[in-house]
Amino acid sequence: MQTAKRFVSRLTRQTLALVLAGGRGSRLHDLTKWRAKPAVPFGGKFRIIDFPLSNCINSGIGQVGVITQYKSHSLIRHIQRGWGFLRGELDEFVELLPAQQRIETSWYEGTADAVLQNLDIIRSHQPEYVLILAGDHVYKMDYGTMLAAHVEQEADITVGCIEVPVEEASSFGVMSVDENFRIIEFKEKPNHPKAIPGKPGTALVSMGIYVFSTKVLFDELLRDHKMDGKSSHDFGKDIIPSVIKRLRVAAFPFRDPVNNKVAYWRDVGTIDSLWQANLELIGISPELNLYDSDWPIWTYQEQLPPAKFVFDDDNRRGTAVDSMVAGGCIVSGAHVRHSLLFSQVRVHSFSEVEDSVIFPDVDIGRDCHIRKAVIDRGCRIPEGTRVGFDRTADEKRFHVSSKGVVLITPEMLGQDYPHGL
Repeated sequence: MQTAKRFVSRLTRQTLALVLAGGRGSRLHDLTKWRAKPAVPFGGKFRIIDFPLSNCINSGIGQVGVITQYKSHSLIRHIQRGWGFLRGELDEFVELLPAQQRIETSWYEGTADAVLQNLDIIRSHQPEYVLILAGDHVYKMDYGTMLAAHVEQEADITVGCIEVPVEEASSFGVMSVDENFRIIEFKEKPNHPKAIPGKPGTALVSMGIYVFSTKVLFDELLRDHKMDGKSSHDFGKDIIPSVIKRLRVAAFPFRDPVNNKVAYWRDVGTIDSLWQANLELIGISPELNLYDSDWPIWTYQEQLPPAKFVFDDDNRRGTAVDSMVAGGCIVSGAHVRHSLLFSQVRVHSFSEVEDSVIFPDVDIGRDCHIRKAVIDRGCRIPEGTRVGFDRTADEKRFHVSSKGVVLITPEMLGQDYPHGL
């Protein structure tokens, strides 16, 4: 075991991680109208980007670049505030890499192009391996284990993969592998995904995580760049399908190291999946344990007072049941059930909040009844508002998802967006 740890540690020190955080996240509707998807709040006090970044630090990868583009102000500010604790004198960093037209006059035109435009920065760090990560998924993963598998299999490229129901697989890159987990077929977002042989109803999909031996990465990015007009310059659509017959491309199944079952991994790219993944955290023993001190999730820590629950009258009692409530919240003579409240939320007297995710700095007025909602940062919910009881009425004012989750933003209420989304 000690030898394995030293082996993995050596690999992580020779690895540069690049987090792709420039995505628009259009399926999240107005939640990403003024922020990039990786900057969307998650889990009561975090942002989605904190999960891949924390995985890097906890895995021993101290050199991380974050590639940004779309509406990146709140994301950049969050990283500057919360991720400046690494030791520069030890060559540790989380470095922002915004689109700068470093090659010709184009902005980032795809995931592969975003990395290509930073080849000079990659060269300057001289890594032996480059770890490419999506910045918009929620999970805990030791990347050192994947790096070790990459080396042991003598792979040129290793793709992190996970099993999902076939009906969900068309949103991902779907692969087929041989008995040695070498990828023999890869299709990005197919209309009719193939099931895993012997596992009907289940498909093997890409997690958007790639380990490249550095020379291979450079060669393939430059090859793809020359295909201008014939390539969308995307890892999943272009790079991986083009190399599986020429190079040794391995799959790395992501499994829980304790029970060897399929590990927790969530693509929170829709209102429904974001709502569900947040409320899953409330369970007694959730799959994603935010209280695990062995694998902490790092973030920007606001200096806030504890949450407060006031009034204990028969008809006005401040309570929260089966809920998570962050610092700075005040539940004043109101009832919160099976909900997640981010920091500095105010819920006023006689109101009820149920099955809802409330982002920071929301004020819910008196006598409001909120059910099955996601309320964006800074909303001021007027007194007497009812949400989640009449779909037709909700659709006239707000966005209602296919599964009935109501999204409320300041703009929908005729209010200004707050600074610091």
